[in-house]
Amino acid sequence: MERYSVIPEKNRREIVLLRAFPCAWGKCSFCDYIEDNGRDEKEMAEQNRQVLSWVTGETGVLEVINSGSCFELPRVTLEDIRKIVHEKNIRRLIFESHWIYRKRLDEMREFFGIPVTYKIGVETFDNDFREKVLNKHADFRTPQEVAALFDSICLMVGIKGQTKEMIRNDIAAMKKYFKHGTVNVFNNNSTPVRRDEELVRWFMEEYRWLLDDPDVEVLYEITDFGVG
Repeated sequence: MERYSVIPEKNRREIVLLRAFPCAWGKCSFCDYIEDNGRDEKEMAEQNRQVLSWVTGETGVLEVINSGSCFELPRVTLEDIRKIVHEKNIRRLIFESHWIYRKRLDEMREFFGIPVTYKIGVETFDNDFREKVLNKHADFRTPQEVAALFDSICLMVGIKGQTKEMIRNDIAAMKKYFKHGTVNVFNNNSTPVRRDEELVRWFMEEYRWLLDDPDVEVLYEITDFGVG
C-alpha cells in the first residue's frame, strides 16, 4: 500500500495516508476502507512516523488522510504532524472529518496554529439516499449547513439507485457553495453496494469538463491521489 505522494497539478500538495483508531461511525454501507484502522497505538504511531518522514515541505501544503476522521489519529501522531509543520514550513493542512465531529473543528486549528482546510464526505445531498442507502449518519439537510463549517466536499457517483438528477443537483451544489470538491467514481468493493456502469458512463461524458476545473478533482480509482 502506498502511503505518500505528491499531487503536482490541481491544489498542489503532498499527501500522506496514515493509520488511526477505528472510525467512530464505521457503518457506512459502501465503505471498506476502515480495514486499515487499528487499535495498537504504538504500532500505528511508529508506522505513521515513518510515513511522515517522507514529507519534504516542497509545496507548503500537506494533506493528511486516514480511514476515518482526523480526530481518530493517535495523539502522538498529531504531535509528529505538528513537528513536521514547523520543521518543513508547512503553511496549510488539509484534513477530513465526519459530520459527527463538526463541533470540534477548531481544535485542530488551535493545535497546529496554521490554517486547516476541512474536507467532508457528504457523498450526496439527497438526504434519503445518503441516509437510507449509504447509511452515512450525517443529519444535515442543506448544502448551506455543510458550507458553514467545511471548506471542501467529497461526492460519490455511479452507485446503483442513484439518479442523474441527484448527480446534477450535487455537482451544482458543490460548485455554488464550496471552494473545492472531489468527485469519487464508485468502484465495487467488498460491500454489497454495487456500481452502476451506465450511470458512470453518462457521468464521464456529461461532466468531462470537470477534468479542466481547477477547483474539482475527479477520482476514477481510489488510488488516483497516489496513495491507498
